[in-house]
Amino acid sequence: MSRLGKSPIPLPKNVELKVQNGELQVKGPKGTLKTMLPAGITITVDADKVVVIKDEAVELPKTAHGFYRATINNMIVGVSSGFEKKLTLIGVGYRATVQGSVLDLQLGFSHPTQVKIPPSVKVLVDKSTAVSITGIDKQEVGQFAAVVRSMRPPEPYKGKGIRYEGEYVRKKAGKAAKGKAG
Repeated sequence: MSRLGKSPIPLPKNVELKVQNGELQVKGPKGTLKTMLPAGITITVDADKVVVIKDEAVELPKTAHGFYRATINNMIVGVSSGFEKKLTLIGVGYRATVQGSVLDLQLGFSHPTQVKIPPSVKVLVDKSTAVSITGIDKQEVGQFAAVVRSMRPPEPYKGKGIRYEGEYVRKKAGKAAKGKAG
């Protein structure tokens, strides 16, 4: 039995849960999310909490209990308050703009880099170097942020590139900092 899986999930008053034919639907003020539950995972809803129960008779990996509990928790948090990832562009001439459903990045390449924005994700650009990615699905927000960051990850010598807000990049010394031999 999973320690994380046993702990109850707090359910806000403005969020509804429905289970029909093995499909879980979570509805809140920000939107609706759906996922399929495997056989052996059941959900009980009390007044203000949700408990995920794993049937020991059904053959499931040990990790499934905690995984589905975390997934349901992320769905509840997503439809009630949402998720956000912030990226910062560091480098001379590095900038970003949103053009319709495309994020246009100028990253020091000879050509602009364009990334298609998924329909469930919203992208805001502030001061052309701060990119804010928001949405209700934690996996989609994180995946899109990782795709954008992978266009120009921070390099260790000058620190230029795209990094998450608050991310620390350890800089290397380089050739000039080494002592003269001889």
